[in-house]
Amino acid sequence: MKLDSAGLEVLSRPECLELLGSVSIGRIVFTDRALPAVQPVNFVLDDETVVIRTTIGSKLAAAARDAIVAFEADDFDPSARTGWSVTAVGPARAVYESREIERLARLPLTTWAPASRDHYILVQTGHLTGRRISPRPVDQGAAARD
Repeated sequence: MKLDSAGLEVLSRPECLELLGSVSIGRIVFTDRALPAVQPVNFVLDDETVVIRTTIGSKLAAAARDAIVAFEADDFDPSARTGWSVTAVGPARAVYESREIERLARLPLTTWAPASRDHYILVQTGHLTGRRISPRPVDQGAAARD
């Protein structure tokens, strides 16, 4: 197991993809009027591509079209002090081709927000990194002193 300088487990690309596929909520980071913006989104992983549905006139749809974005998802258990975080950085593109839209519409991606969400944004997971925090072993010396 490879650890980073903070003692967190460094995840492999297959592990990152497996974890991304296990959750349905993440955050997309994009640029809005030259400033960083973060928006929570529900998503589905399609092979190695993050698929997001939004409205065609949304800030996200405008900002993510043919741009480099970051996408992050995680899962933490505060009581156990365990969890993981995966970040993907890559190009995003809007989908306009009707066959591709029909295929994406069959994916298990249900939006939470009201209003029609018929516009698809795809984020390629070009640069993919992940970290996992695991329970620390009990310090036997500290336990004995208590």
